[in-house]
Amino acid sequence: MHKNWPAITTELSGAMRELRGGAGDVMKGFSALAQAALKPNALDTKTKELIALAIAVATRCDGCIAFHAKAAVEQGASRDEVMETMGMAVYMGAGPSVMYAAQAVEAFDQFQEKKAG
Repeated sequence: MHKNWPAITTELSGAMRELRGGAGDVMKGFSALAQAALKPNALDTKTKELIALAIAVATRCDGCIAFHAKAAVEQGASRDEVMETMGMAVYMGAGPSVMYAAQAVEAFDQFQEKKAG
C-alpha cells in the first residue's frame, strides 16, 4: 500500500485548523504540551521525534506517522536512525507494528526526497 505522506500532512493541517477554531482552548493546551515535551533537555529534539515516530507506529496512527516522519527529517534524522527506531517499535508492538513500521519508513523516505528536491 503506497500512501502520499506529504499530502496526508497537508490534508490534516486543514482539518486541524478547523479543530483549533472549534476547540481553541483544548488545542492551545495541546500545543503547549507538545512544545514542552519536544523541548531539548536530557534528550535532544531529534531523539524525541524518533520516539514519537515509534509510538505512532505502535499506536497505528497514520497522521501521527506522517507528522513525526516529517519532523524526523526536519530534525536531521538519518534513515539508519529511523530503521533502528522501527526495530524498537516492532519489538514493542509485534506484527501490526511491522506493517506500520514499513509505512513509517515510506513516509520518512518521501519527506526526505521532498526536502532534497
